[in-house]
Amino acid sequence: MIKIAHKIGIVGGGSWATAIIKVLQHHQKKVNWFIRRQEVIDAIRNSRHNPEYLSQVELDPTKIVASNNLDEVISNSDIVIFCIPAAFLHQQLESLDKKIFQDKIIISAIKGVIPEFNSIISRYFNTVFDVPAENYGMIAGPTHAEEVVMDRLSYLTAASVNEDIGTVLTELLGSRNIKISVSSDVVGIEYASVLKNIYAVAAGISVGLGYGDNFLSVLTTNAIMEMRGFLDAINHCKRDVNMTAYCGDIIVTSYSQFSRNRMFGNLIGKGYSVNYSRIEMKQIAEGYYASKCMSEINEEYKVDMPILNAVYNICYNNVSPSQEMRRLAEKLK
Repeated sequence: MIKIAHKIGIVGGGSWATAIIKVLQHHQKKVNWFIRRQEVIDAIRNSRHNPEYLSQVELDPTKIVASNNLDEVISNSDIVIFCIPAAFLHQQLESLDKKIFQDKIIISAIKGVIPEFNSIISRYFNTVFDVPAENYGMIAGPTHAEEVVMDRLSYLTAASVNEDIGTVLTELLGSRNIKISVSSDVVGIEYASVLKNIYAVAAGISVGLGYGDNFLSVLTTNAIMEMRGFLDAINHCKRDVNMTAYCGDIIVTSYSQFSRNRMFGNLIGKGYSVNYSRIEMKQIAEGYYASKCMSEINEEYKVDMPILNAVYNICYNNVSPSQEMRRLAEKLK
């Protein structure tokens, strides 16, 4: 059985990192926290708030060892939780010693693909840093960090082939307002977490163009079917995509006001360029990067994925959103 470390490492200074630290502090856990910029570290120490993300959350500096030395944070932690965008993960880690994660438990709260490798997070850590599957776990939705810090009832899925990791994550993060489900389908849930961001971009584009709830419900239903087809093609196993980690995550990301991917798509649908929409977004819309990576990955599997193709065409081929969504609408059932 894995023992819960007295200090846990958090890598990333964004919304999810802040929300997870709030939850860990509720359980009286101390954390090592890697934040890239020293001025943010200083602000957290002085004001007890993250000045850039979820700034309403009060943090306890006595339970935080914040540092911009990534090597130090990882070396001093037994469990390391990653909360940075997939698009920047390899850039952040590539200079580290390849053995730095030896005997450590790696937890991903990332929902994306590593662009340099077209790889889901579990495969990246396994192939680049030799992290064995039994030392890896992930945290999936359907949950937005904004509602977690407001103590609204939320549901998370802890996925790992190692049952002990699921148990540890349940003890670390579970509470009266956070319910934890455990799964062993790491690959399926990671790909589902990637795809749901792409589908949320499509949802945002449709709303920005003026499509209503009737269309959005059909789009979401087709997204679930599209995801099921891809997951069966890459890793056919006994899974129920109607469960919250799959279907639920698509729904919340496509409909929620907190969804950064829907917001990104909405800007595009309203007529702003893709590049302007990316700049306008304070947070990273993982669906933008994921649409390219997943299109390239699907070249091998050749699954019929019209929603993925539509988002890719709009984001990377400069295709008119209105024309592409009209073409997509003819393909939906």
